[in-house]
Amino acid sequence: MSRFAVRTAVHAGALLAVTGAVAWLTGTPFVFPSLGPTAYVLATRRTADRSALARVVAAHVVGVAAGLGSYRLLADCVVVTADLAPRSPALAAVVASGVLALALTSAGMVVTGTIHPPACATTLIVSLGLLPTLWEGLFIAIAVCVLVGTHAVVVRTLSVSDERERPTPDAS
Repeated sequence: MSRFAVRTAVHAGALLAVTGAVAWLTGTPFVFPSLGPTAYVLATRRTADRSALARVVAAHVVGVAAGLGSYRLLADCVVVTADLAPRSPALAAVVASGVLALALTSAGMVVTGTIHPPACATTLIVSLGLLPTLWEGLFIAIAVCVLVGTHAVVVRTLSVSDERERPTPDAS
């Protein structure tokens, strides 16, 4: 296995371990499916550039907002994991909520210049009724901030460590 593969795996795992620890300690939804792809993207790009990291957070916020709006408008109180009958109005509502949320998130990310595909998973998590409350939306945004903040610390720490490992040029 390449060094890049190992570093990516450790980095992504460490990022999710931090939000996982918060979830375990507090009982809040600090781990949800779209954090995995976000952790992977961050681990493979290894940038601590504030504007790039802010775009990741903003994209998830766009996804949460689109998901909440779509869910409230079309599928309030319906959950995709419920035993919904085929061709039922409830199933149609939750599916329509997901479709609208994905469309709004896609447009919102393009308009705001915050393209981050894992945010499309976030919008589906919200709009399909899995984490559909305003509080849960807030927890999603905070969890993404924790993930991104942890990533920035790891990248800065690794770059300092990499600098120490590089040989210094001869002064002679």
